[in-house]
Amino acid sequence: MDDEVMTVLAGVLEALWRIETEWPDKPCSLAKLSKQVQRPMSVLRRQLTMLEEAGLLSAALDEGGITGTVALSAAGRQLAADIFR
Repeated sequence: MDDEVMTVLAGVLEALWRIETEWPDKPCSLAKLSKQVQRPMSVLRRQLTMLEEAGLLSAALDEGGITGTVALSAAGRQLAADIFR
């Protein structure tokens, strides 16, 4: 992966980590994350797929893939805390 892709994915991780830190008992919607990272939903879903395949988060999408929730995995939470604290 090139540096630009890694920077983009790190931005998604950071935004999700901050959202989970601020609202620990509330699931993060794709819409909220999309607004935070300022990316179209289609682009965000591709990025989330990459992070999910790496074991850093889990995404629960509706059948159309338009709405859903996303959460850091234990590994993703630990990595984000190590990097962004």
